[in-house]
Amino acid sequence: MVKANILGIDGVVKESIELPVVFSTEYKPQLIQRAAQALQTTKKQPKGANPRAGKMNTARYKGYRGVPAKHRTINVEHARLPRLKNKGALLYGRVASVPHAVGGPAAHPLKAWETIVEEINKKERRLALKSAIAATADKKLVEKRFIVEKELPIIVEDKIESVSKTKEVSEVLNKIGVGKDLNNAKSKIRKRAGKGKARGRVWKQKKSVLIVAGKNSPILKASRNLPGVDAVTVRSLNIDLLAPGAQAGRLVVWTKSALKELNEEKKN
Repeated sequence: MVKANILGIDGVVKESIELPVVFSTEYKPQLIQRAAQALQTTKKQPKGANPRAGKMNTARYKGYRGVPAKHRTINVEHARLPRLKNKGALLYGRVASVPHAVGGPAAHPLKAWETIVEEINKKERRLALKSAIAATADKKLVEKRFIVEKELPIIVEDKIESVSKTKEVSEVLNKIGVGKDLNNAKSKIRKRAGKGKARGRVWKQKKSVLIVAGKNSPILKASRNLPGVDAVTVRSLNIDLLAPGAQAGRLVVWTKSALKELNEEKKN
């Protein structure tokens, strides 16, 4: 069994602990990517055109090509297309209700009833989650996206869960060796380019530390104002948090009780 050190909230090593078996799971990047994309599709909002769009008019098909002479006021032939009915006249007017007509429906519109959620097998999803958890202890993988100052995984004593102020959380994170990445995320807040600004997505924020607690505790609320920081319980862990952008290797701070909870959950 692989052992790891447990840090105090002052950054000093307190004891060592055996890591749960889940940390020895094989790294499977393709499976992680599939699971992340499947989760992202569940957040999509169904959208589509009104089935009657462009067809709410009097346009009807008027038989075959050509118009009988008795109905012809002008020497013109009508194509076999739906046309608007003229008031008080035998002839039909301009073409309507087809995609290439003015005010017609879209050719191949989005359909709200189409399936947009990508399915993934339950066992594959669980394996992807285990693989993403194991990837948080791979220093080479985590260093590609985050600033790593200490050995991984970073485990802290349970006192950190009772920290209730954002300023105190920031101080603790600096002491346990993730302060540089926190400052880096603060400097990476930028305005989004394009129409996203008009749709409530004005700012883009770099991801930073993920804090995983054993149970619902004050630190979850206290850390939510830190730029790029996410804080959840073990039961709320998902592939999107562990592999943002479908790329595994996030910088994670585990509490001692979170590892115990993780060990029990994986046994079940």
